[in-house]
Amino acid sequence: MTTTIEIFDFKKNSDISEWKIVNDDVMGGVSNSQFYLSNSGHGVFKGHVSLENNGGFCSVRHRFDINKINNYSSIVIKVKGEGKRYQLRIKKSQNDSHSYIHYFDTSGNWEIIEIPLNQLIPWYRGNKLNIPDFQGNQIQEIGFLIGNKKEEDFKLLIDNIYIKSEK
Repeated sequence: MTTTIEIFDFKKNSDISEWKIVNDDVMGGVSNSQFYLSNSGHGVFKGHVSLENNGGFCSVRHRFDINKINNYSSIVIKVKGEGKRYQLRIKKSQNDSHSYIHYFDTSGNWEIIEIPLNQLIPWYRGNKLNIPDFQGNQIQEIGFLIGNKKEEDFKLLIDNIYIKSEK
């Protein structure tokens, strides 16, 4: 039996006011991005990654009330990219300084990507931390980041995000 916890399901009338952009301008870079709802009701994360001024990333994140995820095994995203690599990022608590990440590649088509929670690795400011991979029983933040060490335009459409358990 499969059970799920919805993190976010984008619709034409979704409230995306809690989705926040964080780009490399926080450290002097000049990359820019935006996040909005498309006419068809998908989350759209798009922009331009610049390497100027030691920059190189764009991200969007969503904080929410803590979701207890005891006995859940994976996070599932339905996305459409343009053949670029992105990071999925989660935090157990919005107070954590580090995230747990997993890279995924897009194909240009809608795809459902399932990521085992125990394959999310601890990450802080572009570096893997020497602590265990994700073993948490809750999450309070989810996000996406692009930072492929090159200047590029990008556009990622997001349909839905949920946590899944097979019992």
